[in-house]
Amino acid sequence: MVKMQTSRYAIIPVAEAQQIISSRTPFLDAEEISLYEANGRTLAEDVLADISMPPFATTTVDGYALIAADGMAQRQVIGEVSAGHSGQSSLQTGQALQIMTGAPLPLNSDAIAMVENVIADGDSIQVTEMPRPGDGLLPRGIDLQTNQQVLAKNMRLGAAEIGLLATVGRSRISVFRRPVVAVLSTGDELVEPYEPLRPGSIRDSNRYALLTSVADAGGVPLSFGSVRDDESEQRARIEEALEAADVILTSGGVSVGSRDLIKPIFEQLGTVHFGRVSVRPGKPLTFATFEPNQLAFGLPGFPVSSLVTFEVFVRPSLLKMQGQLDSGRPWVKVKLNEELKPTRDRTDYQRVIVRWIDGELVADSTGRQVSSRIMSMIGANALVRIPPGGEPIQTGSLVDAMLTGPIQGGTSPAT
Repeated sequence: MVKMQTSRYAIIPVAEAQQIISSRTPFLDAEEISLYEANGRTLAEDVLADISMPPFATTTVDGYALIAADGMAQRQVIGEVSAGHSGQSSLQTGQALQIMTGAPLPLNSDAIAMVENVIADGDSIQVTEMPRPGDGLLPRGIDLQTNQQVLAKNMRLGAAEIGLLATVGRSRISVFRRPVVAVLSTGDELVEPYEPLRPGSIRDSNRYALLTSVADAGGVPLSFGSVRDDESEQRARIEEALEAADVILTSGGVSVGSRDLIKPIFEQLGTVHFGRVSVRPGKPLTFATFEPNQLAFGLPGFPVSSLVTFEVFVRPSLLKMQGQLDSGRPWVKVKLNEELKPTRDRTDYQRVIVRWIDGELVADSTGRQVSSRIMSMIGANALVRIPPGGEPIQTGSLVDAMLTGPIQGGTSPAT
């Protein structure tokens, strides 16, 4: 029998572990993609407007272009213009031009009388409510000026940003590459979900959950399956993953048992920066780097420990690799709907459901907070951060919560 040894890694605070990871997380190189692929990606360049917008003075309503100084006098309608057609028409005193939304404004006109404020009689109109100069129109360049910076490097692209890129004539754009992430489970006890359970075995849930988490964080997940507790097999699989990926995620094998092999393998292949963190769940979390610029996270084997440490430590790193400077989840203050018990010596991330209730964000626990109980993650939309201490945190207390999903149910302040 091989005797288990005490870990030689010092336990470091959560904030120190996060700083170590961030300082060693690189921005990935850039690639050029089409707008069809750009949703959720992060800009690797500043974007300038190629033209002024609108490129000509235009109307915002259907109606009649006219000269406001003519007052309420009857006007002769000399024609019409619609969007997409030339705006070379010019008005003289006593004239008007029927105009559609988005059409170029005729020369000399300075206001638009809306259709509902005009009585038409053949080729003439009578204005019933006189517009002021500037009503119903947009001057040239009021939205954008030529060479104006419209989007900045490190911005995340969504519907509005992609629409703006199209507006300024960009059909392709430079973005940070998505990190390729190899996910590997370790343990003699693991079987696939479709395989029969044998005595002493469990189904490999971590790999499937982590592959999904990687994709949700914008990474490109690669499954490297599961590997038994054999050092040569695990090392060979990790070396294979290093050939294919920017980041390696392992689950299991990071504690102090005789079959916990991940830390020694990481030490052989690269540099281990820490091997224990003052966090619950997830104390044996391990972080390593490899040349030339690759990262590895040894996550604990319990399902909740694996997912919580991914949220707190791995996800921000994956987002930073994609160029996102603010790579964390939003933090809010929530009121506890029940008493929570802290640990004496570790920062605890407890799973809760946050709702709006009477204008306040209120948090309910998802139940028993043990690291093996993945049911505690089901329905959770936040992790409340509980500092170490001896006394329970009372019902009604305000605590910090990291939102991991949309706020559920309840009544928002707006309603």
